[in-house]
Amino acid sequence: MAEFDTLTLEMGPRGAAYLTLNRPARHNALNAALIADLTRAAAELAADDDVRVVVLSGAGKSFCAGGDIGWFRDTLALDRAGRVAQSADLGHMLEALAHLPKPLIGRIQGPAYGGGVGMIAVCDVAIGAEEARFGLTEVRLGLIPANISPHVIARIGAARARATMLSGAMFDATHAERIGLLDRVVPLADLDAAVAQAVVAHLDAAPGAVAATKQLIRDVVATAAKDHVALTSERLADAWDSPEGKTGIDAFLSRQTPPWRSGA
Repeated sequence: MAEFDTLTLEMGPRGAAYLTLNRPARHNALNAALIADLTRAAAELAADDDVRVVVLSGAGKSFCAGGDIGWFRDTLALDRAGRVAQSADLGHMLEALAHLPKPLIGRIQGPAYGGGVGMIAVCDVAIGAEEARFGLTEVRLGLIPANISPHVIARIGAARARATMLSGAMFDATHAERIGLLDRVVPLADLDAAVAQAVVAHLDAAPGAVAATKQLIRDVVATAAKDHVALTSERLADAWDSPEGKTGIDAFLSRQTPPWRSGA
C-alpha cells in the first residue's frame, strides 16, 4: 500500500485495512495535506479487491479535533473562489469515504469536534470509548458546519442535528450513542476488542453484496417511495444473477460454507 505523510494505511488479516489519522501532536486536526491524503487513500481502498473492511481511527489521544488552526489561517488568505475550492476538497473527501464500497468502521478513541464529527458520520459503524467527547462547534466561531452537514444529518436526523449544531455545545459518548452518532460505547480498555468483533462480523458478508447494499441504501433514500418496488425488485434480480449470489445460494442449498466465510 502507498505511503502517506499525514496518515498510515496498513493491511491486517483477511482483508481488513487500518486507516489511521497520524497527526497526534495536532490532535489529528484536518488540514489540506490530511484531506488530500484521505481522498487518495479512499480511492486506493475502493480499488483494491483484497480490502474487505476498513477501520478508521486516530493516533494519540484524539480522534480528530476538526479544522487545524493553520488551515484556518491559510483560508483567511484566500479569495472567495479559493475558499469555495478548499471547502469543496473537504466535501469530496467526505464523499469518498462515505461512498467507499466496503464497510467503514470508526474506532473513536478520543475527542472529535467539528469535521471530526463529520468523519464519524461517514462511517457505517462507529464504536466509541466512554471517555470520548464531541461537539459541532462551528457556530461558536461564527461559522457553519457546511461540508459535514449532509453526512451528520443523514446519520442523526434533522431534529438532532439542530439540537447539536445550533448551540455548538459539547456532549459525551452516552449522548452520542443516544442520538445515533455512535453505534456502541465501551470502556477504552475494551475498544479494540469491540472493533475486532465488528470486523469479524463484516468479514462474514460477501464483498460484492456489501458494496451493492451500500449503494442500495443510498438509492432507496434518493428514490421516491412510489418507485421503491421497481428499484428493489431489479436490484434483487441482479443479486440472484451475480456470481456471489449463485455461489452463496449453492453453498446454502448444499450446506457448505461460501468462500468469503472461510476465515482464510
